[in-house]
Amino acid sequence: MRWSISIPQFDLTGDDAPALRSYLARAEALGFEGGWTLEQALGAAPVLAPLEVLAYAAACTERLRLGVAVLVSTVHDPLQLAAAATTIDRLSGGRLDLGIGTGGPSRRFAAFGVERATFIARFTEGVELMKAAWSPDPRISFTGRFRQLEDVAIAPKPIQRPHPPLWFGGHADAALARAVRHGDGFMGAGSATTAAFAEQVGVLRRELAAQGRDGSGFRIGKRVYVTVDADADRARQRVLAGIDRIYGGRLRDAAAVAVAGTAADVAGGLAAVIDAGAETVVLNPVGAGVPEDHDQMEQLAAEVLPQLL
Repeated sequence: MRWSISIPQFDLTGDDAPALRSYLARAEALGFEGGWTLEQALGAAPVLAPLEVLAYAAACTERLRLGVAVLVSTVHDPLQLAAAATTIDRLSGGRLDLGIGTGGPSRRFAAFGVERATFIARFTEGVELMKAAWSPDPRISFTGRFRQLEDVAIAPKPIQRPHPPLWFGGHADAALARAVRHGDGFMGAGSATTAAFAEQVGVLRRELAAQGRDGSGFRIGKRVYVTVDADADRARQRVLAGIDRIYGGRLRDAAAVAVAGTAADVAGGLAAVIDAGAETVVLNPVGAGVPEDHDQMEQLAAEVLPQLL
């Protein structure tokens, strides 16, 4: 098992920088493998952009892997996204994990100039173009449906070879098959219940066998919205308020996806996630600011994780 922690992104300003630096340093000291961000380009929640937060985190850490799960890469220019990922990878000394997904048919693609009918084709072509940009070739040519390049120089290249690990998101069987076909891992959404995640893991394992892939080279993880408190009812109220801040009340299964309660309750909920097939868990406290999330991280490390060793 590998444990990671979310990086606070709620409306931080320069005044919050010392607290965020302390949070990141403490995450490293506590032994977390990685720190992860999420993307919400549209929505009422004041969430800072994930890659920019990771670039800041790269300057504040030495060992912590830096992940995002997931970017809706369909609405990003592949070459610019590849360049941004390369920058973070190089500045961090090769510590980036890049999570990507299609966004699903309900995404507001028109806001980004993307036709809904093309979002899957754009996603797949974008992945192919990013991998071409990351290739060791100093100049690349690419002929696709949406983009064409002829003998274009691209530099520099990422430290991690052949590229930073690509974690795919999604829930439909076709999305899970794409994850196995094109990715290095799968990150289950925080909005997915443990039962739904277990079903996704079953599909992934069948796809790994069907596509002839070695499962040991394909990581499976899950983000978990979590709150620990000696008062179990208060913990559940706090986690639901936090999830509501992220999703604006649009997540109908908030109570079902959250893992909250006493340290024993949370350990039991996380054990179920592990039993469902998670090899990496991103613990995501959902406080209103860095201090609250920092307190949660300390409690998780001191009271919960020792029960799962």
